[in-house]
Amino acid sequence: MNVMTSTSEKILDVAQPLIVAGGYNGFSYADISDAIGIRKASIHHHFPTKAELVSALVDRYRQQTELGLKSLREQFASPADQLQAYVNFWQACIDDASLPFCVCAMLAGEMPMLPDEVASRVRAHFHHLAGWLSSVLQAGAEQHLFRLDKRPDEEAQMLMASVHGAMLSARAFDNPGMFAAIVKPQFARLLVADR
Repeated sequence: MNVMTSTSEKILDVAQPLIVAGGYNGFSYADISDAIGIRKASIHHHFPTKAELVSALVDRYRQQTELGLKSLREQFASPADQLQAYVNFWQACIDDASLPFCVCAMLAGEMPMLPDEVASRVRAHFHHLAGWLSSVLQAGAEQHLFRLDKRPDEEAQMLMASVHGAMLSARAFDNPGMFAAIVKPQFARLLVADR
């Protein structure tokens, strides 16, 4: 059982950067087979279809994201610090190319072509992220840390779009600095001036 889990995790570990680089249709089981050194039949044993593999990957990514966001709440009492840590996480990932693009954002760009089981998981990721951002913005507004021009859920959607759009710009221009150039003013706009 442990070997099976280990092999499954290796498959997902290899699939993740392939999806970040090229999306759902940008990789095949042959790519994973070559990278790990196992037969395609072995991959099919763990994940009979590509949709099952990508669904499992999105589930794992969502769990990691949810744990990460929960950790930010535990580490930082201030909603402003939580939000800054979230932005800093993505800045570091883009700067060092460890995770230069959100897996779910990449897949969202292909939403019309994704199998339903994958698309529903991608949507669930964004619903959870938007909910977290909205709750952080609401708490920050109540503590007079943030000045919101719109409802927290609307501000959350705008911030989420800015973060993911900034990832796209950093990639398009091959310039990690584009991320901060786009996101910093959005974050600064939310902060109360005399904070």
